[in-house]
Amino acid sequence: MKSLLLVFLGGGLGSSLRFVIGKYLNSPETGIPYGTFAANILGSLLIGIILGLAAKNESLSQNTVLFLATGFCGGFTTFSAFAYENHIFLKSGDFMSFALYTIASFILGFAAVFFGMWAVKFL
Repeated sequence: MKSLLLVFLGGGLGSSLRFVIGKYLNSPETGIPYGTFAANILGSLLIGIILGLAAKNESLSQNTVLFLATGFCGGFTTFSAFAYENHIFLKSGDFMSFALYTIASFILGFAAVFFGMWAVKFL
């Protein structure tokens, strides 16, 4: 039950922060979802750092990993919003934005996770 509560609390915080970032960074004029993109890349970097720290000499407890990685990062990043925003690009015929957003999200997301895990080696 404690694990579920930690994930629940972390997820709530992550989702709330994602909402705020989306509110201020998503562009209603252009339709470009900068906020979702930023949340997904930052979340990827954070989970890389968190899991890198957890793996490095087991410096984070299982409860901390549940709260931060599963809860916070799980709530902060959003595949469903990413998929919906791509649906909007395709529906409007904006194939260039669809391609750029999708490719950049995957490449930078993976790179951020790898960079986060690499960076903790120097802490």
